[in-house]
Amino acid sequence: MTSILDSFFAVSATTEGITVRVAPNFLVEQSVPAQGRWFWSYHIRIENGGDEPVQLITRHWRITDGRGMINHVDGDGVVGEQPVLRPGESHDYVSGCPLPTPSGTMEGQYRFVREDGSTFLAEIPCFTLVAPATAR
Repeated sequence: MTSILDSFFAVSATTEGITVRVAPNFLVEQSVPAQGRWFWSYHIRIENGGDEPVQLITRHWRITDGRGMINHVDGDGVVGEQPVLRPGESHDYVSGCPLPTPSGTMEGQYRFVREDGSTFLAEIPCFTLVAPATAR
């Protein structure tokens, strides 16, 4: 099954038993290059490969456009949820990101809390956002 996931998700990272997988997708129908707007969706799968339940509390994104401009985005949970992941469980969600350039990168961290109240950061691996040449 890992090979199927690896072929679907472009990148992944594992921190303290939490694996974060990312599959970005350029959305031509929501992009307007003539107006300086390119848009991507990204599918994230968060897997708990550890031996205790954890809850995703916050997110931090570092979004860099093709000019090197960096935007930090912080918030509670993911798409309005703060999922609890028991050992062996996963959580999937899809969100989106507009950029003023036809390329850029995203990376960040999720903050999780354990049952004992301790927290840790799980890495969201850096992934590239690149519009196809035809969309420029």
